[in-house]
Amino acid sequence: MRLTRSMLAVAAAALVLTGCGSGGDDDKAAVPETATGSLEHLAAEVGCDPTIQIDADEIRQASCRKSDADGKFILATFATDRGQREWINGAKDYGGHYLVGRKWIAVGETKTVTTLRATLGGDIEEGQDHTAHSGSH
Repeated sequence: MRLTRSMLAVAAAALVLTGCGSGGDDDKAAVPETATGSLEHLAAEVGCDPTIQIDADEIRQASCRKSDADGKFILATFATDRGQREWINGAKDYGGHYLVGRKWIAVGETKTVTTLRATLGGDIEEGQDHTAHSGSH
C-alpha cells in the first residue's frame, strides 16, 4: 500500500492538534542510541498508552499523552525507510517539530520532542516556520 494524500492529511491534522509552538535551542545532553521497535514498544519506552489512529501496512500512527506533563504527541511507525521519508517530507510543509528514528517519527511541541529524545534518541527536524504568515492580512 502506498502512502496516500488522505494519510498525509491525517498527519497534517495531527500537527494542527499538537500546535506549531516556538523553537528553542536543542538540548545538548547526551542522546541515547536511537530506539527501534513497534509502535507499542516505542510508546511503552516513553510511558504512554497509544490511541491508534491509522493501522495500515505502510504506516501505523497513534496519539500519545505521557502520564507526566511532557505533553501530547503523535507517534508513527513505517514499513520502509522510503515511506517514512516521503511522509516527513510532505508533513514538514505544515510546520511542526519531529523526532526522527529509523522507521519511526514522533511529532509534538519542541519541549515534548526534546524530552522524548532523551529516551528514544533520534534526530530533531523542524518543519516550515509559519510564524511570518501569522501577521495581519
